[in-house]
Amino acid sequence: MALGRPERIGVSASRGERGPLMPVERAVEIRGGAVSFRVLTAGYGAPLVYFHSYHERTGWSPVLDLLARSFSVYAPAHPGVAGSKGVETLDDLLDLTLAYDELLSALGLERAHLVGHAFGAMAAAELAAVFPARARTLTLVSPLGLWRDDVPSADVLILPADELAAALWSDPASSAARLWATGPGSDAESLAAEVESIQRRSSMAKFVWPIPDKGLARRLHRIAAPTLLVWGDADRANPLVYAEEWQRRIKGAALRLLPGGHMVLLETPETAARAIAEFLGT
Repeated sequence: MALGRPERIGVSASRGERGPLMPVERAVEIRGGAVSFRVLTAGYGAPLVYFHSYHERTGWSPVLDLLARSFSVYAPAHPGVAGSKGVETLDDLLDLTLAYDELLSALGLERAHLVGHAFGAMAAAELAAVFPARARTLTLVSPLGLWRDDVPSADVLILPADELAAALWSDPASSAARLWATGPGSDAESLAAEVESIQRRSSMAKFVWPIPDKGLARRLHRIAAPTLLVWGDADRANPLVYAEEWQRRIKGAALRLLPGGHMVLLETPETAARAIAEFLGT
């Protein structure tokens, strides 16, 4: 199965054009400007909304380039990171879910394929549970949101850098992991990166700390969309036992194990994009 040729939203492009996409960036305000989402968009086809992991350090990862060959991909940054503002106005996870529902309305998306990774998958699952009609399909890549005392997921908010890399990546020495860990060159860039890292962790902590169980398990039965669970077979941050928990709680959910760790979308983007596209029927 071949992914289709790329075409860009809002950028002049021809059907035959190849190479990396140049996503369009825009700010989308809701609640009278109290919350502003930075949204990157590219591609052609049915709408797909991607909710990122807090450990992705770019707003547009390689897997989105691949998915944008067959879908119109919308990639909002969570409030509080990467140019999205207003996290301080959000009360809790439910309020964030309502904000994402309002964002989809502002984007003119009545219904879309929802794809999320880690915390982003938790947000996508909440959206699909609270507003079932929003999700055409639901793809959850190693989602947070459940908790077992006997097999706790890693506390990725507080791990030192070396332990964090070992938890996130199947091979911390791989090229993808080393690129992710590479720090900026100048002192000013390093300071900016550290500030941004603190902002990311603070934003994530507001919705998942001290444990990510915020009652989602009691809402998963409301999900009506066809659901795919994607897991790296060497995921040390979110153990495979959670894949079984999610599959048990979402009726009819399928499970795909891919080679990689928690950051499977960055470790094997082509394999992950193909698995997602096949599930979505392209």
